[in-house]
Amino acid sequence: MKRLLLTAVLTVLMIAEVHAESFTISDIRVNGLQRVSAGSVFGALPLNVGEQADDRRLVESTRALFKTGFFQDIQLGREGNVLVITVVERPSVASIEIEGNKAISTEDLMKGLKQSGLAEGEIFQRATLEGVRNELQRQYVAQGRYSASVETEVIPQPRNRVGLKVKINEGTVAAIQHINVVGNTKFADDDLIDLFELKTTNWLSFFKNDDKYAREKLSGDLERLRSYYLDRGYINMDIASTQVSITPDKKHVYITVNVNEGEKYTVRDVKLSGDLKVPEDQVKSLLLVQKDQVFSRKLMTTTSELITRRLGNEGYTFANVNGVPTPHDEDHTVDITFVVDPGKRAYVNRINFRGNTKSADEVLRREMRQMEGGWASTYLIDQSKTRLERLGFFKEVNVETPAVPGVDDQVDVNYAVEEQASGSITASVGFAQSAGLILGGSITQNNFLGTGNKVSIGLTRSEYQSRYSFGYVDPYWTADGVSLGYNAFYRTTDYKDLNVDVASYAIDSLGAGVNIGYPISETSRLTFGFTAQQDKIKTGVYTTDEIFDFVRREGDQFLNFKASVGWSESTLNKGVLATRGHSQSLTAEATTPGSDLSFFKLDYRGQLFQPLSDNYTVRLHTELGYGDGYGSTSGLPFYENYYAGGFNSVRGFKDSTLGPRGTPSRGQGVTGNQGTLADSNNDALAFGGNVLIQGGAELLFPLPFVKDQRSLRTSVFWDVGNVFDSKCQQVNNPAPVPGPGSVSQTQCNDVSLSNLASSVGVGVTWVTALGPLSFALAMPIKKPDNAETQIFQFSLGQTF
Repeated sequence: MKRLLLTAVLTVLMIAEVHAESFTISDIRVNGLQRVSAGSVFGALPLNVGEQADDRRLVESTRALFKTGFFQDIQLGREGNVLVITVVERPSVASIEIEGNKAISTEDLMKGLKQSGLAEGEIFQRATLEGVRNELQRQYVAQGRYSASVETEVIPQPRNRVGLKVKINEGTVAAIQHINVVGNTKFADDDLIDLFELKTTNWLSFFKNDDKYAREKLSGDLERLRSYYLDRGYINMDIASTQVSITPDKKHVYITVNVNEGEKYTVRDVKLSGDLKVPEDQVKSLLLVQKDQVFSRKLMTTTSELITRRLGNEGYTFANVNGVPTPHDEDHTVDITFVVDPGKRAYVNRINFRGNTKSADEVLRREMRQMEGGWASTYLIDQSKTRLERLGFFKEVNVETPAVPGVDDQVDVNYAVEEQASGSITASVGFAQSAGLILGGSITQNNFLGTGNKVSIGLTRSEYQSRYSFGYVDPYWTADGVSLGYNAFYRTTDYKDLNVDVASYAIDSLGAGVNIGYPISETSRLTFGFTAQQDKIKTGVYTTDEIFDFVRREGDQFLNFKASVGWSESTLNKGVLATRGHSQSLTAEATTPGSDLSFFKLDYRGQLFQPLSDNYTVRLHTELGYGDGYGSTSGLPFYENYYAGGFNSVRGFKDSTLGPRGTPSRGQGVTGNQGTLADSNNDALAFGGNVLIQGGAELLFPLPFVKDQRSLRTSVFWDVGNVFDSKCQQVNNPAPVPGPGSVSQTQCNDVSLSNLASSVGVGVTWVTALGPLSFALAMPIKKPDNAETQIFQFSLGQTF
């Protein structure tokens, strides 16, 4: 009212010179313009040349010019029949400077100022600046920063411009000193307070910040409190009042919640109404609410969601199911009626993909279980989303089903993906006195050139060793998901130019293989493989007696043909860094007739992810293996043995150092290199075994202070495992120089769960552009004899 009065007074004063009598305008002249164009003034002015000007028209003109917001002062005058308009423009904003802010970023503050009309180059209005200052103050109060202050300064600059400076003192977030629930008789104070996300100050508050008051968090806590009562039958529960008290120094908060509990209600009857569209018995099987149960709002809403999804599976995407409770206060019971409105059956118009800048559309489209033109099934749309997530190519997959404009029975299905690194690259350059320059590298790409095919290439070269490998897998060799993979490898070692003692043994291998996978369900498949491999064993000075014994019995060159059959299943929600579901595989491999050796291996791997909450998940995992010889071959060949220790095994122990030990040789093998075993090599070397038992448990949790957790995993783990030899036997070797022979026995472990090594620790995996980078800090808690520990370990190119 005061502002209207002031405007009227000013208007009267400004037209005082022209109010005496009306006149016909012969011309209009505008004085005082600097940045605002004359066209903007004439465009806003309701008067034109040739029109009659009187007091009323002049008042309207003044108001119209003020509404533009360009001017802080306007005067209308008359020179003969010429209307003279003299204006004083509002200054423009030359610069904006913000200082003292940490809780709210400068970028966000600048966006807020711009949305309010304050930005460099815009017209400055002090009222807008004051409104922004008040809003900022409210934002900090909402964060619990009651001592925060916001001051603004307007600095005049040349050419009718101003600089704005916003000085912020954010203060500190008020800590919660006490939370009290009043009026409760049915449930204990501690049980109700434990529901709150807000907590009083405790030793974890430094990391979780759960003792910092925020209005939004309190609103969420009150809703959780209300839901707690409604899920236990107290349908008339009411939060009568909430008091938030602040200490005079504005550093501590006291919260008091007053509740009226009411009486507990039970379910009298459950009914269905509306057009069900599916058999009634199928809908009734989804009813979680039953007669004589204690009323639960959660069960009622969950039942509505289940019925909605069931209808959605039949194409009724826009179905609406509401549970309507009808209370009977006389006997404290409730009738619940689920009202079903299926709407029209919707069909899929188009399936669209966004965000796949690398992966071809076909790679995503072949994972679709929902087809274009078919009715929109909620289950098939979600199943398609899950299959995209299991590929491991994407950080995140989101799906929307917007209605097609102009029709009421069609939807589009839009999948938005965010791609991530789907492979790994490793490279190494080194020099060893015995081997010279060592060059190595490998590339593994699970989404080669965006085709969805997996390609791996490895190369290592040194003076005495060369290793080459190549692998390729096409997961959609056929349109129905039959996969085809093949691989080839070559490894060779040459000792003849070395004048120093070398490793215990080496194998020259040349081989190739092929495998075919066949899907037998949505989550499982069978695989069949065949590999031909030529091996030649090379011994060194420190080769163990067990190897010499094997070479003497079986020879040192073998051509083996290995056939394998496997079964695998996966319900994991993601291909990389999964958080729920399970996966398992069982593989049997054996040499075929025509092979030089006869042996088989059975392997099982499994893991289970069980969410405990939105942020915490338990992972259980195991790996079991058993191998043995058959026919003319006694036992599993030593170079096919299992090993344990290191990443993807028992962390805290060096790679492959767990399990049986070989018998140190007294020096024989490579011609010209015979000699006495050096003292530094007297320790028995890990020899592996034919039985593998390992597994463990992990608690997965978000890493504090990191906002984007999609490419990061942290865990506390407990690993157990070991390798055993079920066929310990004596070996008979001749002495390296003429003399009597020797008899020794492998230092092997009997199969026993009491001999399992174990460790505890923390681990981190980060999916980088070069591949998954993993770190582990582990402490062995049970160390078998001869095992070598390693507290800190890291790996590039594999996840755990």
